[in-house]
Amino acid sequence: MSTVSVEPSSSQPSSGQPGQPSHRPRPELFNWSMLVPSIFRSFEMLNPVRMAKNPVMFIAEVGAALTTLITAEAIFAGGEAASYFLGLTVILWFTVLFANFAESVAEARGRAQAASLRSARKDVTANKVAEIAGRVIDEVPASTLKVGDYVVVRPGETIPADGEVVQGIALVDESAVTGESAPVIRESGGDRSAVTGGTRVVSDHIVVKVTAKPGESFLDRMIAMVEGANRSKTPNEIALTILLAGLTMVFLLVCVTLYPIATYFNVTIDIPTLVALLVCLIPTTIGALLAAIGIAGIARLSQANVMAMSGRAVEAAGDVDVLLLDKTGTITLGNRQAAEFIPAPGIDEKRLATVAQLASLADETAEGRSIVILAKNQYSLRGQSLEEMAAEVVPFSARTRMSGLNLEGRVIRKGAVDAIANHLAAHGRELPREVKSEAECIAKAGGTPLVVAENDQALGVVYLKDIVKGGIKERFIELRRMGIKTVMITGDNPLTAAAIAAEAGVDDYLAEATPEAKLELIRRYQSEGHMVAMTGDGTNDAPALAQADVAVAMNSGTQAAKEAGNMVDLDSNPTKLIDVVATGKQMLMTRGALTTFSIANDVAKYFAIIPAVFMSAMPHLAPLNIMGLATPRSAILAAVIFNAVIIPLLIPIAIKGVKYRPIGADALLGTNLLVYGLGGLIVPFVGIKAIDWMLVAVGWI
Repeated sequence: MSTVSVEPSSSQPSSGQPGQPSHRPRPELFNWSMLVPSIFRSFEMLNPVRMAKNPVMFIAEVGAALTTLITAEAIFAGGEAASYFLGLTVILWFTVLFANFAESVAEARGRAQAASLRSARKDVTANKVAEIAGRVIDEVPASTLKVGDYVVVRPGETIPADGEVVQGIALVDESAVTGESAPVIRESGGDRSAVTGGTRVVSDHIVVKVTAKPGESFLDRMIAMVEGANRSKTPNEIALTILLAGLTMVFLLVCVTLYPIATYFNVTIDIPTLVALLVCLIPTTIGALLAAIGIAGIARLSQANVMAMSGRAVEAAGDVDVLLLDKTGTITLGNRQAAEFIPAPGIDEKRLATVAQLASLADETAEGRSIVILAKNQYSLRGQSLEEMAAEVVPFSARTRMSGLNLEGRVIRKGAVDAIANHLAAHGRELPREVKSEAECIAKAGGTPLVVAENDQALGVVYLKDIVKGGIKERFIELRRMGIKTVMITGDNPLTAAAIAAEAGVDDYLAEATPEAKLELIRRYQSEGHMVAMTGDGTNDAPALAQADVAVAMNSGTQAAKEAGNMVDLDSNPTKLIDVVATGKQMLMTRGALTTFSIANDVAKYFAIIPAVFMSAMPHLAPLNIMGLATPRSAILAAVIFNAVIIPLLIPIAIKGVKYRPIGADALLGTNLLVYGLGGLIVPFVGIKAIDWMLVAVGWI
């Protein structure tokens, strides 16, 4: 594309300089600005059409409505059971409202996050390039831009729409989206070309090709996702809903058959009591909290600056058992560092360090700077000014594969082994056998050898090493305890890949990885029944990301990568994939724990209530009334109150999540049964007895 001529802009960057903290605020677990609207929202959600999506709570709502009608009739008729019926009715409605409240609070947390994102979405004026090859720029509203339009964004201006940088390079402040104020580089070509509408250019200017329609931008998708209003259920959640519906039908049949049984034994049992008994026995606890758990799982990811495009992606993250990680930037720091100076025979190591530092003074790469720093740390060699030395800098080129400088008749070079060998051969000298041997050993160990030469003499080798991130090995050990296999993906040769894999502690590796090889590896694991997660940022990663069960694309990556993934990491931190898996596991652990508690709860309530209801007609059941509940009515009312109260008490667990621990499935099941299963059996007995005692004490029953 031809160069676009851009007029200097008088715009000044807005307040808030790069480098200053400007993290996006995180919503607290509870605050009044969130709770008050959630209370009103709970009443709005009583719409039967909406409630029908949750069979358990729909049954509870229908029962509450039926009890309301019977209570109204009893009040007008002046029946002695009116106060009892009224108590049941109030508590049943509170049960339904508490269930709605749990989901409403979870949605409110998502809306709070969406509000901060929505503040970045504003209709700005876009500098649309009308003639690509010329200087003509039309100022148009950003909302009128179409896919394929080109816009110029200058310092201090807001990027009007999602797109790809097709010309130029600039620093972009993405704090409006990511919450991090440090600007990032965006440039044409490569894997750092994607820009997001609502972010701001800090320096220089870029030409952006619009890639998203109005209303379909990445920011729009994030807002819709975190609000959670249209969250679809995951397969496991659907399966659990079916299970809960089945349990509901079982207890519905139980309660329906209790009426003729009670009639046969001359036990008076009215419709409100049967309804209350049904609501107590069906799994209302987990039914009330199920939606909140799912929404909270997505919200926890968004708090970590990872945007999940669907609830299924979060759920799948919890089932992942194979993790594919790119080596560079994920397992290693991403830049090779000078680790050691290895002199040739007869050469002093300090001389090698001095010459290597001189050869690297003009080298602005991470490797070059690390050589200067290593020489300074080992021999206190301070970097010198090239201007003062009047040195001629020889930059690195792909043809020579060397760099260095010419200084007062000295020809100093550093470069690849074969490049320096050719350089010496041109002067009639050979690379010493010992230097070649050291270089081969470094390569086999997974490092990169750089040979340093002065004039026609090889002085030795600089050992460049991929530095494995601190603590990454321990994280892989945790993943292994969770039953997750880690696989490193790298373009390095097999020898280098094997060395890095051994040092990092991964379970397997794929060397010389191509897009086809990555795709084939994922398909092979999936064909064996594994759930695979992967991270990527380039167009060449897109096929594998599209195939993976959990695909985390980097926000700094290409549009193709972001469209192929089902999650986007706004921080562009490849190690975030490990946190994504942990969040998914936590969501599954939370659901499993609360489901265990709920079912155990229902079993306990069944054995606590039934003996109390029938012991007057069947005295031989009295020994089973182990809690000594006062009367059938007090037993029913106490159980209904307990059932209503336990839901709001569990909302913090549903939203915050059960504390995540990297343990295996067997150990997790044992913990859930011991803590939540046993707790679910014990707590109802204690709670119902305490409430029964209070009801009797105040004379309600």
